[in-house]
Amino acid sequence: MKFDMLWSKIHRATVTDANLNYVGSITIDEELMEAAELLVGQKVEILDVNNGERFSTYVIRGERGSREICLNGAAARKVAIGDKIIIVAYAQYDRSELSSYKPTVVLVDEKNDIVQIKHEV
Repeated sequence: MKFDMLWSKIHRATVTDANLNYVGSITIDEELMEAAELLVGQKVEILDVNNGERFSTYVIRGERGSREICLNGAAARKVAIGDKIIIVAYAQYDRSELSSYKPTVVLVDEKNDIVQIKHEV
């Protein structure tokens, strides 16, 4: 049996832009993507701390060092610039893998600078 478990998350990132006229997705600074072990095209859940919205989209690579967190397309209507969001990715694990299970948690400040990277729930 497989279990859907947290793979990684970027915790309390600040939305820097919302682009309604883009095809769709979330643009994430490449450095933040690497820290959270996220891939281009990977499905992620977006949890908006400010308004309670929860929705799925996929990752697009943003400019390294830009600290960009931009919701694109229809998702742009679900957030406001300045909102705090949690970007969550899940993976499937076998029970045998869970004994060494340690998801990646990237904590950022209000400017989306990395404060800490933890490997725990």
